[in-house]
Amino acid sequence: KERARVSCSLPEPSWEERLANAVTPLWRLPYQEQLQVKYESQRKILQTLASRLEELGADAQKPGGLCCPLQPVVPSPVINGYRNKSTFSVNRGPDGNPKTVGLYVGTGRGRNIVCVKANHVENIPSNHKQVAQCYEEFISHSPLDSCILFHEGGHWRELVVRTTSCGHTMAIITFHPQQLGQEALATQKALLKEFFTCGPGAVCALTSLYFQESTMTRCSHEQSPYQLLHGAPHIFEELLGLKFRISPDAFFQVNTAGAEVLYQAVGELCQATGDTVLLDICCGTGTIGLSLAHQVSKVIGVEVVEKAIEDAEWNAAFNGISNCEFHSGKAEAVLPQLLASWEDARPLVAVVNPSRAGLHYRVVRAIRNCRSIRRLLYISCKPEGEAMRNFLELCCPPEPRKKLVGEPFAPVLAIPFDMFPHTVHCELVLLFTR
Repeated sequence: KERARVSCSLPEPSWEERLANAVTPLWRLPYQEQLQVKYESQRKILQTLASRLEELGADAQKPGGLCCPLQPVVPSPVINGYRNKSTFSVNRGPDGNPKTVGLYVGTGRGRNIVCVKANHVENIPSNHKQVAQCYEEFISHSPLDSCILFHEGGHWRELVVRTTSCGHTMAIITFHPQQLGQEALATQKALLKEFFTCGPGAVCALTSLYFQESTMTRCSHEQSPYQLLHGAPHIFEELLGLKFRISPDAFFQVNTAGAEVLYQAVGELCQATGDTVLLDICCGTGTIGLSLAHQVSKVIGVEVVEKAIEDAEWNAAFNGISNCEFHSGKAEAVLPQLLASWEDARPLVAVVNPSRAGLHYRVVRAIRNCRSIRRLLYISCKPEGEAMRNFLELCCPPEPRKKLVGEPFAPVLAIPFDMFPHTVHCELVLLFTR
């Protein structure tokens, strides 16, 4: 007899579930289990690094097959709604509405992108969701279309919301001008300002409202200036007893409470004494260097974003910190010049906190070839990516062909920090010495 076939197919997940699974894939797990998942992923990364270093002829294997001891993941003090910066896209929603403000599910390659409202996403705070909802209401009543594909026209694009523990909220709206003239642009800016100051958007109580005309996916302030439509030009954050000014495009750790824990640990790992010089590479608004300035004789910060350097200099002056100097420019251009002529006898400790793209090869080479740097802290949000290449370049035996002639570093300690609860990501601090 043929057995009756019983369908065991599970119901299709809702769009909300799909978005939560894409953006916060660990959201169903209790927090302690999330930390364990992250610990295991960091352990595999250190095992990979140990194997790669061994292939290069470096003395790398330690107990457990790791390149160095791995401490437990340091938990985030805040688990839900911790993000101080959120980026919302504008695109077609599950219902076909082309003016949906939310986050993407799907891929461009698969041509199945859908923009889903993020009201239920656990790592985004409620005030960010409120601004996104208001922006959607505004563009839904606008006669102008959303800009889904640049070549097909349309104007309304993404929204960035930044908030601080001081209660400040900054909104940055990106707009594709297409063929609009200055008068038409001025009208749109006036309508936006009116909506968020006198209309339904006033509930957001924005500290700053910015507008950026952009014909590219991403634009820096230098490429297309941020135009302040309303409020103060900056928002302010307090961290480890210091006050920090934040510009629209300045880097600031996305989890403020987690950043405090991270920077305190970095201060301890630096083992800085009163005569130490701290080299803060990819320094952003100067948070790491300024928070450690009281421990060292001097801080030298390097950062590519010009506005962030302006913020760093303001932050130093406002907090009465006079032993810091900041250099604006690409680290690969600034650092080699800075270190090539380094003759200071004081101990030099380097802290690097690059983007996911890692450090430029010339930066690694400058660090490696500077004899004065004996201790290096590498903070990576994606250690399995380009940062891995940096680790190998720092620790491999000397390679004159690549001009890596300095004594190699060795990893001696790894500490993961959970800056991104509910996601698979971790901030890994690797201490290198030589």
